[in-house]
Amino acid sequence: MNQLLLVAPVLLPIAGGILMLMIPEKEARVHPIFTELIVLASSAMIWAVLFTGREQGNGAVLFSMAGNLKVFFRMDGMGAVFSGLVSVLWPLATLYAFEYMEGDRRGREFFAFYTMTYGVTLGIALSGNLVTLYLFYELLTLVTFPLVLHDRTKEAIRASRKYLYYSIGGAAFAFIGLVFVLIYGSTADFTLGGVLNKGVPGFDTNVILFMYVLAFFGFGVKAALFPVHSWLPSVSVAPTPVTALLHAVAVVKSGAFAILRLTYFSYGADFLKGTWAHYVVLGAVLVTIVYGSTMAVKEVHFKRRLAYSTISNLSYVLLGAVMMSAAGMAAALSHLVFHAFMKICSFFCAGAVMHQAGRNYVYELDGIGKKMPVTLACFTIAGLSLTGIPLFAGFISKWNIAQAAVGLGGIPGFLAAGVLLYSALMTGIYMMTVVVRAYFPKEGYDETALDGVKEPGWRMLTPIVIFAAVILFFGLYSRPLFHFLQQTAGGSGI
Repeated sequence: MNQLLLVAPVLLPIAGGILMLMIPEKEARVHPIFTELIVLASSAMIWAVLFTGREQGNGAVLFSMAGNLKVFFRMDGMGAVFSGLVSVLWPLATLYAFEYMEGDRRGREFFAFYTMTYGVTLGIALSGNLVTLYLFYELLTLVTFPLVLHDRTKEAIRASRKYLYYSIGGAAFAFIGLVFVLIYGSTADFTLGGVLNKGVPGFDTNVILFMYVLAFFGFGVKAALFPVHSWLPSVSVAPTPVTALLHAVAVVKSGAFAILRLTYFSYGADFLKGTWAHYVVLGAVLVTIVYGSTMAVKEVHFKRRLAYSTISNLSYVLLGAVMMSAAGMAAALSHLVFHAFMKICSFFCAGAVMHQAGRNYVYELDGIGKKMPVTLACFTIAGLSLTGIPLFAGFISKWNIAQAAVGLGGIPGFLAAGVLLYSALMTGIYMMTVVVRAYFPKEGYDETALDGVKEPGWRMLTPIVIFAAVILFFGLYSRPLFHFLQQTAGGSGI
């Protein structure tokens, strides 16, 4: 396979975004077209790599640094899952952004950084070692910071600073974990089963475990792990195309993906399983699930409610990860994929309501289902799926996680299963409250307040409908995908 296909999807959007900043602001119509062409070209190259499979060989080295440190890309099973997911979601999210951001006076800047974020996220997905992943993980903070800051309001400035402080702090902890892998590992390259070499002089198990916990929480910042989560509800002030990507695709998924890489491909599940570090991270994940789902019930702001939902549901992925088993890893990957569709669909529906009706709070949504039936029908599908109702994709991934939890055995396993049940109940409450208000408003509500409200245009509605359809499809037919995820977890994927 031509190694250019591994490098170009990463560098093209980054270079295209930089070039876009040079296009005059007055050429407003050019920015969306230029963005979509770059995104589609990069996605096409990703799928070309996916279809060539094992022909990718040893990957593509971008450049080498001091010693044996190198930045290189490789397509393995994990990379195939994440890059394939991102390459499907991003073109549709970009289409949604065209209508949502229409007339925005900072459109050029928005689409420039939006495009660069795509390339950086693909860089994380295709990273062949921990050095490369960490490099692009840091770049992700830099290219998403302007997107959070976009509106330049006091709230946006405050949220962007908070996001920056948390991300930099988390990256510092992650860097410590990287250093110890470089010192006590046989290689920085991702190897299923881990790379630690206990024969290295000075190897101390408890110190290494402590470094893993630090790195777990470091990468856990972007995965919104409690107690380093509070940046996520704050960034809801950003435009909906940004928050949807932050919550569903780019940032939080990159955090969860990095933790999966760290756990299974650097430190090794066999080394970690049953240790005190294992139970520390498991406890943090369970607390996050309970906290996020409980806070979502209390939150009345529409997008912030979904933000707390993300905090809870992202830790479902981490819960699968900390099962320290092939079943747990496959379950985590299944929820990483399905949650992306569920959450981007629900955020886009919320954004459509805010864009068309100016409604920002749950108590303002009475009767909105009659004015925007397609949008609210898609939101209902996403809500039922997030709850874990059978025949929807969310049920499949949550069932897989529950099975892995029971397989863990003992008190931790049954505690994890109990937390999943509690979270499912809370999810049903905070998602269905919106649906009930939308379709069955309280008596005496002012129907005239919704005069003139209608569905968004096709550019916003098309992605929403497609995502809802995907949720239904995987709820009914997910076996081939899960089989591939099981192969990936077992080391026999692409």
